[in-house]
Amino acid sequence: MEKTSIKQSILHILQELHEDIDFENEKRLIDDKILDSFDLITLVAELGDEFEVEITAKDFVEANFNSLDCLTEMIYQLMNE
Repeated sequence: MEKTSIKQSILHILQELHEDIDFENEKRLIDDKILDSFDLITLVAELGDEFEVEITAKDFVEANFNSLDCLTEMIYQLMNE
């Protein structure tokens, strides 16, 4: 799967969580507490289901969840392991 397709799918999942947030331009989703712990749990479950990957504790770091681009890169890497 191409990164562009991954990014669009992740964007759709994020917009279902919060349609009022500009996820394409937001770069500090965790640092600025835009996503809370419930959002993250939901996001991890949705990403796992959508892309058939397992997001483990080693992946669950702020740097992987701070932006759409970071999430895209993490999922891309997990899909290619």
